[in-house]
Amino acid sequence: MIARVFPRKTNATPVDDYAFVGDPPLDMFIPEDITEVHVSVVFTWDLDEGERLARAWGRKLRVPVKIGGPATGERGGEFVPGMYLKPGYVITSRGCPNQCWFCEVPKREGNIRELPIMPGCNVLDDNLLACSDEHIYDVFTMLRKQRVVKFTGGFEAARFTQWHVDLLMELRPKEVFFAFDTGDDLLPLETAAELLIENKYFSHNTMRCYVLVGYPGDTILDAEVRLLGVKDMGFGPMAMLYRDESGKTTEEWRRFQGAWARPAAIYGNRDDRHLPATQEKEVVEA
Repeated sequence: MIARVFPRKTNATPVDDYAFVGDPPLDMFIPEDITEVHVSVVFTWDLDEGERLARAWGRKLRVPVKIGGPATGERGGEFVPGMYLKPGYVITSRGCPNQCWFCEVPKREGNIRELPIMPGCNVLDDNLLACSDEHIYDVFTMLRKQRVVKFTGGFEAARFTQWHVDLLMELRPKEVFFAFDTGDDLLPLETAAELLIENKYFSHNTMRCYVLVGYPGDTILDAEVRLLGVKDMGFGPMAMLYRDESGKTTEEWRRFQGAWARPAAIYGNRDDRHLPATQEKEVVEA
C-alpha cells in the first residue's frame, strides 16, 4: 500500500488511514503494509519541507519515498479518486490553453487534456470550459448522480455561454466559481453574471468569484475596487492572494485577503460601500 504525506492540511487533504500530514506520528498507528511513501507538495514554498518529510518518513519506514505534486513541476497523470484529494473532489481534465503570466498550469500541464471522468461532486479542473462540448456534457451527466455539486476549480467567464447556464440549472449547484485575474476578465464576468442572474436560483451564495490580489504593482485600494465591483455584479467575491515561488507576502496583504475571504464578513451588518481593509483574521491555505 502507498502512504501519502502532505506538508500541510487543506480542505482537500485525504483523511484515510494511509494519508498523513507532517512527520511520522509517534502516538498513532501506522499501517504495517505500507510499501511506498509519496510526499505530495502543492505549493512551491513547501518544497524544502517536502524534502525534509521524505527523509523523515524514509528513516521511519525504510521503504522507497517519492516526492511529487504541482510544486515540483511534475505533469499530472490520470486522476485517481481519493488518492491525493479527499473523496468527492474530482479532476476530469488538466492543462489550459491560456498563457496567463501568473499561472504555472500551462507550463506544467500544457494545453487542455481530457481525462477519463471519475465520479465526484466538487470539480477542480484547471479550465473545464476549455474542454470539448462532449466532455463538458459528460461531466455534467456524471454530476447529475451527485447530491451536492460544486465547481470550485473556477470557470473562465470568456468561455461561459447560455448552454452552460442551462446545464447548471439542471444541477442546481451549491457553488460555481469564476475568476477575475486580469482586466481582460471584467467584461466577460459582467456577461456571465447577467446570464446567471436571469435565473433566480443564482445569488451571491452560489455565484462566487476568485479575485487575484497582491501581485506586483497592485495596491490595497485597487484590489478593493475590483472586489467591490465583482460584488456589485452579483458575485460573492473571494480574494486570492498572489504569491511568488518563495511564498512571501506582507502582513498588510494577508490581513486584507483575510477580510475578503469570509462571506460572513463581506455580507455582515456593515456599510457595504467600504469594507475594512485591516480586519484581523488568521489566513489558512485551502
